[in-house]
Amino acid sequence: MLFATIAISIDAMLPALPEIAATLSPEAPNAAQLVVTSFVLGMGIGTLFTGPLSDAFGRKRVILVGSGLYALAALACAFAPNLEILLAARLLQGLAAAAPRTVAIAMVRDLHAGREMARIMSFVMMIFTIVPAVAPLMGQGIIALGGWRAIFLAYIVFAGLTMLWLGLRQPETLPPDRRRPLRPGDLWRGTRAVFTHRIILVSILLQTLTLAALFATLSSLQGIFERQFDRAATFPLWFALIAVASMTGSLLNSRIVMTLGMRRVVTRTYAGVAVLTLVALATLGTGLVSGNLGFAMQMLWAIGLFAMMGLTMGNLNALAMEPVGHIAGLAASVISSLATVGSVILAIPIGLAFDGTATPLLIGVAVLVGLNLILSLKTLAEPQS
Repeated sequence: MLFATIAISIDAMLPALPEIAATLSPEAPNAAQLVVTSFVLGMGIGTLFTGPLSDAFGRKRVILVGSGLYALAALACAFAPNLEILLAARLLQGLAAAAPRTVAIAMVRDLHAGREMARIMSFVMMIFTIVPAVAPLMGQGIIALGGWRAIFLAYIVFAGLTMLWLGLRQPETLPPDRRRPLRPGDLWRGTRAVFTHRIILVSILLQTLTLAALFATLSSLQGIFERQFDRAATFPLWFALIAVASMTGSLLNSRIVMTLGMRRVVTRTYAGVAVLTLVALATLGTGLVSGNLGFAMQMLWAIGLFAMMGLTMGNLNALAMEPVGHIAGLAASVISSLATVGSVILAIPIGLAFDGTATPLLIGVAVLVGLNLILSLKTLAEPQS
């Protein structure tokens, strides 16, 4: 549920983008996409602080405070009178959501390391793909009953259930004798220690490019279904199919990572998605295929892209966290924050370039995944320093 907080906060909003645009930014409908990226930006900034706070005060306490702030920000979103206030509230909501997202990774690292952590993170990433299967349908249902503003009230209920379950059932994974006082000097030394590991720098770059491809796709996909394929009404159902099918990436990773290793899985995944994206660009981007055949190609590409998350992100996090278990919270914060903020900077121009077709998205993702493939081939095949 902690990881589902992020997915539900992003994906349940997708069916609402046309109504938000019509209500708050009719003169610039593409600006409604910023409801997604502003949340992600806030999450990236908040991530920088939640890890060190959890190292000092414990995992559960930080998550509970963050979830409470998340609920308050959702309430502000529900009553936002204009797009600017809505985006500011979403930024705050993202800041708060960084607590469950980042501290959950530190909790896993408290208990596991290496390939075993990668296996556990595969199941975590599975949640990140299961929830999108139902979140747009949930969002569409809530919109039908109470309008797009009611989605934020559902977020409050979800946060309340998460806090209750965490408080009652999840033991604290960081005992007091392992906590690190929140001293600026220690934080600076810990941050410097993070950047002394080459594998962490590589992981941050790869995660940045991977997340940029994901967030650009999330920003544009609803518009592509509506304007290129005239399937706006059934978008949540198709998105659910994409999410369920792409869950095979996490399942596959949990089975093969123990034998192939994290580095090989990551590199081969980027190679496969790069080829798939070039095929999609050569067919959809040129108009070689259209209609039902073109839609099938779009679906296949989207499934491959989402499956990439399950085959790479857990492994990249495990590779990065392996040498810094003694400062897991701080390391998780620095890594996630830099990757998330960087990915938003890359994803926003791709999303705003949307012209009613999949071409701008495919070009942007082809560049991002191509860079990932080159970087992974040059770095991940070498022994860790």
